[in-house]
Amino acid sequence: MTDRRLVELPDGRRVDVLVSGPEDGRPLLYHHGTPGAAPPVRAMERAAHERHFRFVSYSRPGYGASDRRPGRRVADAAADAAAVMAALGAERYAVAGWSGGGPHALACAALLEPVTAALVIAGVAPHDADGLDWAAGMGEDNVAEFGAAEQGEAALRSYLEQAQEHLRDVTPQQIVTGLASLLPEVDRAVLTGDVGEDLATGFHEALRPGVDGWLDDDLAFVRAWGFDVGAITTPVLLWQGSADLMVPYDHGRWLASRLPGASVHLRSGEGHLSIGVGAFGAMLDELAAATG
Repeated sequence: MTDRRLVELPDGRRVDVLVSGPEDGRPLLYHHGTPGAAPPVRAMERAAHERHFRFVSYSRPGYGASDRRPGRRVADAAADAAAVMAALGAERYAVAGWSGGGPHALACAALLEPVTAALVIAGVAPHDADGLDWAAGMGEDNVAEFGAAEQGEAALRSYLEQAQEHLRDVTPQQIVTGLASLLPEVDRAVLTGDVGEDLATGFHEALRPGVDGWLDDDLAFVRAWGFDVGAITTPVLLWQGSADLMVPYDHGRWLASRLPGASVHLRSGEGHLSIGVGAFGAMLDELAAATG
């Protein structure tokens, strides 16, 4: 059974939250990608249930039914996450983030004492990362998108409003053709069955109110995050594929070099989608062990 609710935050905003899995399961808060929304990929949700996790996902501000928070930083996700989990009665919990959700999971690990461990799947590195050529290795669509983000909100909004026309009602097959510059063959192979359907559904829900959530994510990524990655002491599990064209391999390598004591899995030949879906069970097995 899935419980869907709007959780009111201390500042009066509301966020859309989905909860599923065993009621006595270990709480796991999942941060979706960019753009994205609360409805998860069902294969990942099922893997969590099989390992007795209570799976919690929420739409970040500006996506789906969640109220916008203009100017938010990556670090601001921690306060929202804490309020969501407190509303659910979770005193201790693990966090996970895929792609654009990765930095937000790291924010929770850095700033929230109740977080027991963090799983980062193909997560983007800080834009000001020392020694990292941030856009190198990205597909041309992402190079253009983040180039617009670097120019500021007006340029980025113009770019995203055009881009959303291809994603707001996209089908799984159209994801393959429309995002060709970002999808190596190993990722295209994943976009079948319910995985493709779920990713399309996530785009539809994310962009239903417009591009504000997507815009605020991108601007947050290219600005200071509001915490020091290198100061994180909570256990972190880091997974990254070498064939990733959305978040390049060097982002994973940079994060691995800066996260003290992280459990690092840099996988040859894996892409952005293939590693997230194909290895999620193994990730959760490790996360369960890390959280006791």
